[in-house]
Amino acid sequence: MKKTVIGAIALLGTLTVTPVLAKETISAVGSSSVTPLMEVFSETYMKLNPEVFVEVQGPGSSAGVKAAKNGSADLGMSSRNLKESEKETSLIEEVVARDGIAVVVNPKNTLDGLTAEQVTAIYKGDITNWKDVGGADKPIVTITRDTASGTRGAFEDILSLKQTIAGKKVSAISQRAQVANGNGALKTMVASNPYAIGYISLGTVDASVNALAIDGTEASVDNVKNGSYKVARPFLVLYKEGKPSTETQKFLDWMLTDEAQALVGNKGYISVN
Repeated sequence: MKKTVIGAIALLGTLTVTPVLAKETISAVGSSSVTPLMEVFSETYMKLNPEVFVEVQGPGSSAGVKAAKNGSADLGMSSRNLKESEKETSLIEEVVARDGIAVVVNPKNTLDGLTAEQVTAIYKGDITNWKDVGGADKPIVTITRDTASGTRGAFEDILSLKQTIAGKKVSAISQRAQVANGNGALKTMVASNPYAIGYISLGTVDASVNALAIDGTEASVDNVKNGSYKVARPFLVLYKEGKPSTETQKFLDWMLTDEAQALVGNKGYISVN
């Protein structure tokens, strides 16, 4: 017994003093929609370059823009185009992938599609019952993302869900809409409620929800590529001009290679190549 304990302590000591191989850490902060793809990028890149550790956090696109600007992260991530107020000449925007935004309902919902005008009316609170769009006579449970979400920002821009109040552009999404933090949370909420509607990254759609056609066009990678599916947005990586370290620049360059862009397609997103 004593020998076993001593052996275990010796082994623990060996494990704790094992040197970390990574000589440099690259931090990527921002969009929760870009995060799953960035995690795939980072895992693959770290296997190829064990001297580098890539740390990924997904608090939202707004946080990613801020982190890239103030230097608290090496890279920012955004799943929407930048607002005019966020743009700076020294802030570089690199499109690393493109993504559709799928409008999703519960699999028990028999609807196949909606018009963009109907989706806008639902989110404004002008349409509140499924029967008004060809569905069951049941109240619509509208689910949106939090205001820091790049997916929400892109969704509002594309579907005219912004309004001007006192000279300031604000969201036109109904205050009655439930709020989900992240693609995963929203998908779970829709999957558990037969009368819910929400919107998520096309790359995260699975059998737990149904993606609706919009204006008769299916939400698919091909339709985003050919431009017929209009509810789409870029995945941006942001950094300050002249700021990236040598290793960060190598990682940035690698994300645009055929090898990395093949991962984009495998995850259900749209390659930039």
